[in-house]
Amino acid sequence: MTIRFCSLASGSSGNCHFVSNDKEALLIDAGLSGKKIQGKLEEIGVSPAQLTGILISHEHSDHIHSAGILSRRFNIPIYANEGTWKGMECKLGELKENNIKLFNTNKSFSIGDITIMPYATSHDANESVGFSFHCNKIKISITTDLGYIDGNIIDRIKDSNLVVLESNHDEEMLKAGSYPYYLKRRILSDHGHLSNDAAGWAIVDLVKNNVHKVMLAHLSKENNFPELAIATVEGILKANQVDVGRDIILDLASRDRISNLYQFK
Repeated sequence: MTIRFCSLASGSSGNCHFVSNDKEALLIDAGLSGKKIQGKLEEIGVSPAQLTGILISHEHSDHIHSAGILSRRFNIPIYANEGTWKGMECKLGELKENNIKLFNTNKSFSIGDITIMPYATSHDANESVGFSFHCNKIKISITTDLGYIDGNIIDRIKDSNLVVLESNHDEEMLKAGSYPYYLKRRILSDHGHLSNDAAGWAIVDLVKNNVHKVMLAHLSKENNFPELAIATVEGILKANQVDVGRDIILDLASRDRISNLYQFK
């Protein structure tokens, strides 16, 4: 059985990722318009009617924008924990009762042959999570929107065939930029977003824990750019004797373009 992953979009203007095997097809977040998500799915040869679930990491609008629309239009179940449901249910519109699915943070559940582990992350949301997907001895982990990464999260995402990891901002660009002080403080806090430097140090730990492919994601449009994110992370890795290209392969998720498609057997 083949498990596939690609990012449809990643950034503050909208987040949406796609995971599938030979039977199930899942969206992780639905922060773009329904029309855009449908178009991007069709670009990779998937009909939205094939979707078997939408998983929500937290209730911010760049992650839930069209979740309700897609659920109603294509009769798709939405999966979220209790805190996220409380934060988003008034924003999704009316849903069929059997499309409201509740999971517990830090407790695995399955959708068909895909087993999902939602693990707690530190973000300014009710009960934000990252996800690890397991199928046929393959593991893919998605960890964005978090203020810091610690040993608990490393333990959750170790041994992944692919990790999607936030590399949101360059700290100096953020501090010198035009954002108001309260927003800078929020982003830099332990409940904000992961910087390029923090991502680099996290990947140093991940390489020691059997992770060899990482996709940097959720890059800020105002406080980062792809070349800087890659250069910063590579600099930290090389300083710690990690050979980029041999010990670790780095990739990028775009704000508005579909990423490389990964397939694992």
